[in-house]
Amino acid sequence: MRFFTYLREINATHQTVMSIDERLDEYIAAHSSPEGEYLYRLYRATNVEILNPHMASGHVQGRFLKLLVKMIRPKRILEIGTYTGYSAICMAEGLDNDGKLYTYEVDDELEDFTRRWIEGSPVADKIIFTIGSALEKVPTLGETFDLVFIDGNKREYIDYYEMSLRHLSKNGWIIADNTLWDGHIIDPTYKDAQTKGLRAFNDYVHNDNRVEEVILPLRDGLTIIRKK
Repeated sequence: MRFFTYLREINATHQTVMSIDERLDEYIAAHSSPEGEYLYRLYRATNVEILNPHMASGHVQGRFLKLLVKMIRPKRILEIGTYTGYSAICMAEGLDNDGKLYTYEVDDELEDFTRRWIEGSPVADKIIFTIGSALEKVPTLGETFDLVFIDGNKREYIDYYEMSLRHLSKNGWIIADNTLWDGHIIDPTYKDAQTKGLRAFNDYVHNDNRVEEVILPLRDGLTIIRKK
């Protein structure tokens, strides 16, 4: 009995030490649909083998992206910034059978890892993975996209956005990741190029009468944009 009393004390102490935000994150994850065994292994491998693993979308954001795709039902998705393929696989899970997702990653050092996981996934036939600049390659495709997920170089978000609008269907959607940037976006002491790029992007979209938008405080901030 003393052992179980000890366990309860440890658990109570752990909950006290954890912030309310951490406890809410745990609650949200526990009450969201599971990511599935393959994505779990991919996320784990990303954390073990790749630098900056926090850049992967992760469980809750991944489930949100999948559901958003199911709601919008796009035929063509563009992703700018593949990283290790987690978000691409999540969005492809939500696609109809005739849908395609084009995803671009500029870091060629990630290619072997990412290609292996994408090609081994149950939705590999829906994903076209390319190493290279989306800004250079997308205009040559001749494709129109119904949904764009922007998660590349934060300093180039406005360039991605303008390019995406040129290749976006009427009433199409853009999702921009990291738009709250761990709160740095509202802290004037952060003056690095990436933070400045995201601030400029947020202001640019907000003042663009071609679209309507809302920022969701999900994970590191997701801006949902609809082309009018």
